[in-house]
Amino acid sequence: MGHKYQAVQWNRTKIIYDIVLLLAVLLFVGIFMAVGARVYPSGHTAHPVILLIRAFGVVAFALLTLTLMIGPLARLTPRFRPFLYNRRHLGVLVFLLAAIHFALTLVWYHGGGPLNPFVSLFVSNPLYDSIPGFPFESLGFVAFLVLLMMASTSHDFWLNNLTAPVWKALHMLVYPAYGLLVLHIVLGALLTEKSIVYPIMTGTSFLAVASLHLGAGMREWVADNGMKSLRAKGWVDICAPMDISDNRAVIAPLPKGDRVAVFRNGDKIFAVTNACRHQNGPLGEGRIIDGCITCPWHGWQYRPEDGVSPPPYTEKIATYNVRIEAGRVLLDPNPNAPGTRVVPARITEHQEQMP
Repeated sequence: MGHKYQAVQWNRTKIIYDIVLLLAVLLFVGIFMAVGARVYPSGHTAHPVILLIRAFGVVAFALLTLTLMIGPLARLTPRFRPFLYNRRHLGVLVFLLAAIHFALTLVWYHGGGPLNPFVSLFVSNPLYDSIPGFPFESLGFVAFLVLLMMASTSHDFWLNNLTAPVWKALHMLVYPAYGLLVLHIVLGALLTEKSIVYPIMTGTSFLAVASLHLGAGMREWVADNGMKSLRAKGWVDICAPMDISDNRAVIAPLPKGDRVAVFRNGDKIFAVTNACRHQNGPLGEGRIIDGCITCPWHGWQYRPEDGVSPPPYTEKIATYNVRIEAGRVLLDPNPNAPGTRVVPARITEHQEQMP
């Protein structure tokens, strides 16, 4: 559901995005093949099929790295939040590129022999106890299965039937898959490749993903521990009213580990759960558009006064009671039932002038 109350599926923006992305991939593969033909004028690596296998493997890994960087970057700065809108399409493209890489590898190295190519993939190299000769192909295959599972369940049909928590838990397997791919590269191409380009690219990619997630997590941890008066009972001190930007929110942790998004709309303060009904997206990182809280991930909307999506949609989220006392926004940590209408806290002229 988009912020114009329309289903967010294929639209002009997404089509243009996908076309540009596909053209960029084709350009990358073409440049990779041309450069590879010059760097490797002869030998096994110079064969066009080998170059093609490597090209699709490199671009798939690079785009997966970019996909995993979008989340923490969007948490560290709002400039990257628009990229969340097309992250699912990017993930599906990663799988398609990985599938081409896998298919070419399977046919080129394991096709035409007496064994089934899939059987040959696992029995052709049994050196699991040797690091230099470790069958890195098996690591890539397991990672590919995870990407296949994620691509197969990317549609909202699976999200609705599996429920958002289960769906999200399944898609979190992308992080172990990424680790397997790093090992796949380290134990494969890096052991035979003399150029320093591959080690630099792999190491930089892994460090970028790891550091961004650690940085975003640390920032969130500091913000959580900086909250005042968190108690299992009683009202929670959130912040001063003017610390909340108009049509924006602050995200606050609650004593039981939940998170709440406290929004300001003009002189009114509302609070709702921070989890969107669609994919548990962080509502507090979005903003109020056309009078509705709009999720930054896919544009799902909810009215701030009752947590209900605008007609004809019927999704509901939990609301929280808030009040302003002594120049502070206070929140009742006990959620109301989803769809419960609440009275907003009002910012007075005196509170606006308080430092």
